[in-house]
Amino acid sequence: MGTKVEQSKVLIKEGGVQLLLTIVDTPGFGDAVDNSNCWQPVIDYIDSKFEDYLNAESRVNRRQMPDNRVQCCLYFIAPSGHGLKPLDIEFMKRLHEKVNIIPLIAKADTLTPEECQQFKKQIMKEIQEHKIKIYEFPETDDEEENKLVKKIKSPAAAAVSMVKKRSFANAEYTTHRIFDTVEGMSPLAQMEEERREHVAKMKKMEMEMEQVFEMKVKEKVQKLKDSEAELQRRHEQMKKNLEAQHKELEEKRRQFEDEKTNWEAQQRILEQQNSSR
Repeated sequence: MGTKVEQSKVLIKEGGVQLLLTIVDTPGFGDAVDNSNCWQPVIDYIDSKFEDYLNAESRVNRRQMPDNRVQCCLYFIAPSGHGLKPLDIEFMKRLHEKVNIIPLIAKADTLTPEECQQFKKQIMKEIQEHKIKIYEFPETDDEEENKLVKKIKSPAAAAVSMVKKRSFANAEYTTHRIFDTVEGMSPLAQMEEERREHVAKMKKMEMEMEQVFEMKVKEKVQKLKDSEAELQRRHEQMKKNLEAQHKELEEKRRQFEDEKTNWEAQQRILEQQNSSR
């Protein structure tokens, strides 16, 4: 049958944060005799959601759209007690650069606490050996949250009991407490907060870019105005120079006319004197 990718949605409300959670299940993963490339449908699904988001963000006229990118992968490890299978290693190596991976020991109630703790140590050792990146719950300034972080990082936190009730008395209690520990930190709410911070950061960068663009436009407009003012000043100066030259020429022409008139008058006097003789 191969690996299928099925998704369902649920609305989560916690601490004033409302989150529409999309849960993606992969029935058939690792169930075939030949599991070569059984992870490809999962990778294709993750890549397609990132591509959809990138295309939407790259549009000129962007509008508000839901973020359907895959933020976290809960990878359930079979409780064999012997460590990771080659399929586990290959799958996490294929995905750890694309999504936050949180490895969990499935059906942990089939192991004793000592076996569970030892199994987790073996898993973490192999994860480090193969340089697989997994999600690290960050420490915070809040003391209560730091306590929850320590619980999550403890051996019991990486194990999930079956939801189905067992015949022994503490099974339901154990299942409830383990899930309470994981939910107490609220990684999904934290991811939503990180997403909001990223969106706010992008908007801030966009505003800063717009401010820089506006400033450069203003500088360009000011340069054009300064150039226009300089051209106007030079035009006025040239106009004044031409007017001064025109006045100078007019003055020289007037002087020439006066000299000509005087010369002609003198010539007439001389002619009269010569004729009287």
